[in-house]
Amino acid sequence: MMLGRPPNWYDQEMAVLVSLLAFLMTLIGGLAAMRVRDHRHLVLGLAGGLMLGVVAFDLIPESLEMTHDRPFGVPAPMIGFACGFLLLHVVEQAVAIHRGHEGEYAPHDHPGGHAHGPGAGEGRAGLLAACALVGHSLVDGLSIGLGFQSGLETGAFVALAVITHDFADGFNTFTAASLNRDDHRPALLMLVADAAAPIVGAALTLLVSVPDAVLGPYLGVFAGVLLYLAAAEILPEAHSGHPRVMTLCATGIGLLAVVFSVGVAG
Repeated sequence: MMLGRPPNWYDQEMAVLVSLLAFLMTLIGGLAAMRVRDHRHLVLGLAGGLMLGVVAFDLIPESLEMTHDRPFGVPAPMIGFACGFLLLHVVEQAVAIHRGHEGEYAPHDHPGGHAHGPGAGEGRAGLLAACALVGHSLVDGLSIGLGFQSGLETGAFVALAVITHDFADGFNTFTAASLNRDDHRPALLMLVADAAAPIVGAALTLLVSVPDAVLGPYLGVFAGVLLYLAAAEILPEAHSGHPRVMTLCATGIGLLAVVFSVGVAG
């Protein structure tokens, strides 16, 4: 990581301005998720598809392109992917977040006075995932800035790739942070943080250059966290007590949306 005034200063200032578009796109995605609360299972199904698509078609390929390091003969981003997946699983187990089918039973109290009802832990997992999404958006901003460090054309291409999936980021951030919560104020705060993160990341590149060898493994870690959330939290919640055909269709639409976005960006 290098400190100092990078070359192409004008292009770097452009990176900060372009990141404002990412800010707006993220907010639009979050507001879209907020407006369809009456069809929560469809929202969650769509969010799960978007998450799976972002992992498979965006994060993993991008991370593998960023670094070719192979500790123990395994690509570094894939080691990060496994660590990210296990990290969220361990955190869930450590704080007793995931309770299987406990939601099928009535709330109960333990002798120590600790009440357990359905969904409380999943809300904490959702906030954790939203924080990871904010971190990913910060890296998006860094990616925009680093792209503009390489030149105006490269920066514009990277910005296009980021902006096309920032709608999904905003949608997923609000959905994850509001999981099993009646109070949506924390979700709104996380949405604003997620929207502002690309601006902060782009601004940081005015002074900081981050090597791909660091960004690649981080994206792998984030992909693992996101996949765990989609597979263990979002999609099971989406299919709980709702028509599964429509939910599956929503998940498929999410996957196709990411494929289309990646194709347009490429």
